[in-house]
Amino acid sequence: MAKRILVVEDNDLNRKLFCDVLVANGFAVQPVADGLDALDQARSFIPNLIIMDIQLPNISGLDLIGQIKRDSSLRAIPVLAVTAYAGKGDEERIREAGAEGYLAKPVSIGPFMAAVKSLV
Repeated sequence: MAKRILVVEDNDLNRKLFCDVLVANGFAVQPVADGLDALDQARSFIPNLIIMDIQLPNISGLDLIGQIKRDSSLRAIPVLAVTAYAGKGDEERIREAGAEGYLAKPVSIGPFMAAVKSLV
């Protein structure tokens, strides 16, 4: 059975690219454009990995990671943050929020897939 990945990304092109690459590599994906829908989608889809943008409309990705890690049914799911936040201290802050992985945008396919495979 294919590993399941929830992709939380508000940018249509990035979301489609991530999903297309993941599907091409044998993963089952569930795209989510709005962070407010991410928790409900995660509970119903039960992913093996959550890939998440940090700069989301309506809710901060950092807050969303915190909610995932406080939820007993979701906390064991690893989170890979893929974000344009690549300044000093950003990776540390994102990892402190609970993300197990971090990639700065723009991402290349090789490092992206290496990060995904290391977390599933």
